[in-house]
Amino acid sequence: MKKFFAIAALLCASVFAFAQEQQATPADYGYKQTGFMSTPKVGAYIIGSYKYSDKEGANDGPGFGCRLIRAYVDGSIFTDFNYRVQLQFAGDAPHVKDFYIEWAKYKEFSVKMGQFKRAFTFENPMNPWDVGVGDFSLLVKKMAGMGDRLGEANMGGRDQGLQIQGDLFPIGEDQHRLFHYQIGVYNGQGINLTDANSQKDVIGTLQLQPLKGLWVGVFGWKGNWVSGGTTLKTLKRERLSYGVKYDWNNWTFRSEYAHAVAGEIEESGAADALYVTVGVPVQPWLKVYAKWDEFRADATASTSHDMYSCAANFRLHKNLNFQLEYRHHVDQKNIPSPNYNEIWLQTYIRW
Repeated sequence: MKKFFAIAALLCASVFAFAQEQQATPADYGYKQTGFMSTPKVGAYIIGSYKYSDKEGANDGPGFGCRLIRAYVDGSIFTDFNYRVQLQFAGDAPHVKDFYIEWAKYKEFSVKMGQFKRAFTFENPMNPWDVGVGDFSLLVKKMAGMGDRLGEANMGGRDQGLQIQGDLFPIGEDQHRLFHYQIGVYNGQGINLTDANSQKDVIGTLQLQPLKGLWVGVFGWKGNWVSGGTTLKTLKRERLSYGVKYDWNNWTFRSEYAHAVAGEIEESGAADALYVTVGVPVQPWLKVYAKWDEFRADATASTSHDMYSCAANFRLHKNLNFQLEYRHHVDQKNIPSPNYNEIWLQTYIRW
């Protein structure tokens, strides 16, 4: 873990020096400047659902519902600064999901500040439209902040902080970038919350793209989370993840493994997770996914939750998708009936 962040720090220092050497025509800055600003893009999307389960006590439910309603606005100023605000309306009370500004003058080095996705795992930063199956993997949900294993509420894999990132070394005829890096400093408490102590979480990734569309990456997270309630506890979060993803001509392969070490500040225990996702295009409007998903709460077979799923996506339009998924669960902690089944039907629309 220490070597990972030492390499990341050295890389960031080198890239910053590179960015300083770049020459550009000075912008005509000033508080009276009104030009050089894109028209803000406004959009929204809705994911509705029907879910059936034969899990004991589930009452065949939860039935019909709305998974997500989100609206966003984004744009740029001087072409160097990008901004985004995203709101969520379904589920809990309406709240801000994203808000950030990013200086993105160079592909090799950019700086983002605000509230956004944590730089942990390939799948966490993905839009729900692009995951391919009904929801994010157990790995992301338990290890990246979508209902964290330590008890943090569903923060959508997001936190507040500052992040630098970049893409280096164009190669090949298509000049795709060989190397991608991200490293961020975050509060550690999730969205719309101030920090609960003086410490910060450090999360980063180093990724290689030897062929266009093929990524191999390692992700690191070192920090802690302060639980609420009547008795405050500081729980250590020290995690590593390794993964590969490949997208080519609408074919998809994605697999990641993550593990968390036992806590030293208040015992939090070890855990690990693994998933494999394959997506196969059948028709231009039909793509089928198969997925194996496993989370082991104590990194042992007796605490494993395995899920085997198959999903058909009927993508009739870029902004219209119907998804039918079957899931089989083997949850060793769901006593006395670890085996149960689910059927999910979801409708996606955006504009």
